[in-house]
Amino acid sequence: MSASNELIIGAGTDGQPITQPWKLANRHGLVAGATGTGKTVTLQHLAESFSDAGVAVFAADIKGDLCGIGAAGNPQGKVAERIAGMPWLNYQAKAYPVSLWDVAGQTGHPLRTTLSEMGPLLLGNLLELTDSQQAALFAAFKVADQQGLLLLDLKDLKALLGYLKDHPEVLGEDQALFTGASSQALLRRLATLEQQGAEAFFGEPALQLEDILRLEPDGRGRIHLLDASKLVHEAPKVYATFLLWLLSELFEQLPERGDADKPVLALFFDEAHLLFNGTPKALHDRLEQVVRLIRSKGVGVYFVTQSPGDLPDDVLAQLGLRIQHGLRAFTAKEQKSLRAVADGFRPNPAFDTLQVLTELGIGEALVGTLEEKGTPSMVQRVAIAPPQSRIGPLSEAERAALIRSSPLAGRYDKPIDRESAYERLTGRTDDKMAPSQAPADSGSNLGNMAGELLGSLASQAMKTVVRQAANQIGRELVRGLMGSLLGGKRR
Repeated sequence: MSASNELIIGAGTDGQPITQPWKLANRHGLVAGATGTGKTVTLQHLAESFSDAGVAVFAADIKGDLCGIGAAGNPQGKVAERIAGMPWLNYQAKAYPVSLWDVAGQTGHPLRTTLSEMGPLLLGNLLELTDSQQAALFAAFKVADQQGLLLLDLKDLKALLGYLKDHPEVLGEDQALFTGASSQALLRRLATLEQQGAEAFFGEPALQLEDILRLEPDGRGRIHLLDASKLVHEAPKVYATFLLWLLSELFEQLPERGDADKPVLALFFDEAHLLFNGTPKALHDRLEQVVRLIRSKGVGVYFVTQSPGDLPDDVLAQLGLRIQHGLRAFTAKEQKSLRAVADGFRPNPAFDTLQVLTELGIGEALVGTLEEKGTPSMVQRVAIAPPQSRIGPLSEAERAALIRSSPLAGRYDKPIDRESAYERLTGRTDDKMAPSQAPADSGSNLGNMAGELLGSLASQAMKTVVRQAANQIGRELVRGLMGSLLGGKRR
């Protein structure tokens, strides 16, 4: 549901469409509002619009009802009335191409990454480490990189921590960072993570970015939904860390695209406050930096939350499209927050933004878009266009049918446990690993060649072989802004 060069958001008070140029859709956005005001339906409409425009979508299904996007709609009642009031909408009830994902592998394809891909910074945030524990984790990852030890799952990291505790000389100059106390603390944190069911998140086959960027034969973008209905309540840190990892991988692997006609991917981060709550300053700063820079890679990030105040000011300042559903203000603090939300829009002389915020009905929103030159437009009161797919969840049978018919069926379903740090360390406990040391200058050219090879290989297995080759010639692997390994297929 989109014009050829514009994203249609809904109808203004004069009945005319409110739109934003597709070429500005990588300037990020916000969908906010109190519970029950229509945020999920708005997200569903936006995801459909991106798909129709040939843009891939990745979104979290927090309540379990966004998956209805995989079935055709059957508009009735007020939804049918709204469609009738938008004759320019060209509404067609239809299903959208959807892939369902689930960290536990129960309600969708299993979603995994490896510890090596995640890196120590994001893993440290997941484990909620102290500064000294974080330093010990970085030292352990440094040894793994230099010695060619693959950290695929939690047992690999536990084996490495145990080995370093018994053989501290391997750490070289970092030996002082890795104490017995820090090793035990890290092992306790990992045990807690396992109790939360996060063990299934780490391993292979790991998610490949090309699988979520691939378009359908009819030109539509595939919509990837992460079932987070349980995850966000039982393991919110795992949920937030995965989204941070996905953002960092896209930033590291996608090429610069400049001023393109439309994005290649739209990310919708529901419960967005979880991305920033409790994150250490180093990760917080890097996250803000990635959000600022990733739009040049053709990725639009859309935060979904109850209040704009859930996001840092530096992130809010980077958001182009703002869709604000109704808010309620009963206390002095809430009224102050409400005024801050109203002040975030460019005023419209036709109405009082602050007053309208408390009058909005379900499915209505105050919308601030970007004009053709990228400047903010005046705020508009908008009736959001209804989705063309089903509003409401799929049945268990419908969900199972989608999983079976998915083009990714069988690709991620069976876990792989190949030789990694656990197998190597438990089989060589009497061997001596080479002490950690800085890479020799004589190996720099070969190391650069290995780095170039990393950028040209798509498969996880081949990427690992090159990593090991780089380690063998004495070059420490380079990690990106968010701590993940640089490499993978460059687009």
